[in-house]
Amino acid sequence: MIRFPSPVAIRNLQQLRREPLTLLEELAARGDVVPFRVGPQMMVLVNHPDLIREVLVTQHRSFVKGRVLERAKRLLGEGLLTSEGELHLRQRRLMQPAFHRQRIAAYGDAMVAVAEARSARWQDGLVLDVSREFMAITLQIVGITLFSADTEADADEVFAAMHDLVAMFDLAVLPFADWLFALPLPPVRRFQAVKARLDAIIYRLIAQRRANPVDRGDLLSMLLTAVDHEGDGYRMTDTQLRDELLTIFLAGHETTANALTWALYLLAQYPSLAAHLAAELDTVLGGRKPTVADLPKLTYTSWFFAEALRLYPPAWLIGRRAIAPVTLGDVRIAPDTIVLLSPWLMHHDPRFFHEPYHCDPLRHTPEAQAQRPKFAFFPFGGGPRTCIGEPFAWMEGILVLATLAQRWQFLPVADHPVVLQTGITLRPRYGMQLQLRERRTVLGAA
Repeated sequence: MIRFPSPVAIRNLQQLRREPLTLLEELAARGDVVPFRVGPQMMVLVNHPDLIREVLVTQHRSFVKGRVLERAKRLLGEGLLTSEGELHLRQRRLMQPAFHRQRIAAYGDAMVAVAEARSARWQDGLVLDVSREFMAITLQIVGITLFSADTEADADEVFAAMHDLVAMFDLAVLPFADWLFALPLPPVRRFQAVKARLDAIIYRLIAQRRANPVDRGDLLSMLLTAVDHEGDGYRMTDTQLRDELLTIFLAGHETTANALTWALYLLAQYPSLAAHLAAELDTVLGGRKPTVADLPKLTYTSWFFAEALRLYPPAWLIGRRAIAPVTLGDVRIAPDTIVLLSPWLMHHDPRFFHEPYHCDPLRHTPEAQAQRPKFAFFPFGGGPRTCIGEPFAWMEGILVLATLAQRWQFLPVADHPVVLQTGITLRPRYGMQLQLRERRTVLGAA
């Protein structure tokens, strides 16, 4: 007997595609562990920091990545974001040294130089789509620091490819997407074209470095020579290199670009906070470029960036699929159930953040952090699969924000709509137009 989804399950499917944040908020109002159906798929929303720790840390072996990331293998292959089990452990061992804090500290000057060069093109009074600017800035940073390659020439192509991927996200999350991708449909053909364009960029980088195997101290040099001494002496093939590099190429610039976009939006919306941040930059930097050595002193700047991550977490939803029976709270979860964890929900939960939709960087002082559970704020995930690029992203976000906010003031554009787009990441649907005012002009007028 064929069992058809209930009307509620069909409604959930429609709402998950069209208004996912609304659906999550409705479900969260029902408790900390909420079972529900989306079409034929059984799901459970987990909505408490202690239970999120159970999924990501304590019982992580009972879960694998969710369906969406499984389907993302069509683009990313078996990269660190999508791989599982022994392959994931081996790849993380090989890649971890490249993201050590001491190594990424050497990238700080390049981050500042790229941001400065881009902002040198800006003019006082200009209305600018800062989301597009940040896509170019962070793409060039990831190219220079991780691949020793200037990818500015590729920025427009990769930006267009990412736009196409976001447009196809709705298709990827459908329960019957596996069948759809087997058909010669126009969206599927566009996906194949996007993949071919991105593959061409990555394989070109690999071929260039294979032909001239000089150790440049970047990630690609390390991966080309890396040997898994704990295993069988494995070295990465071009295919595995492609998977890891494409994962970093896309994830390494997309998420930080969105976080910085929302940070500038908040500077425009909260002039008093922007003034506080600018005062810290004037005091600490005195008009010179920021460096890695300044990071411990840029406390308010780091708290402001953290607050942008809280209010607008790029990874707004995390999925896991149970591969063994698990009990969370008083709910028994069967294998193949999809468990959803939402940084968006946690970061806006009034149990842990007073007036959660209000921007307040002081939520991130050491004293404030000590007053709430660890997983009330988890923009980079947690446990063994915590984002390997987290230290890189923090450093990049703070240094780029300091570089730009030291010189520029950002003002809202009255008729520009700011609408959340919940795709691969949380981004502004119509870009983010802000007006630039050079701070020297502002201070001189004052």
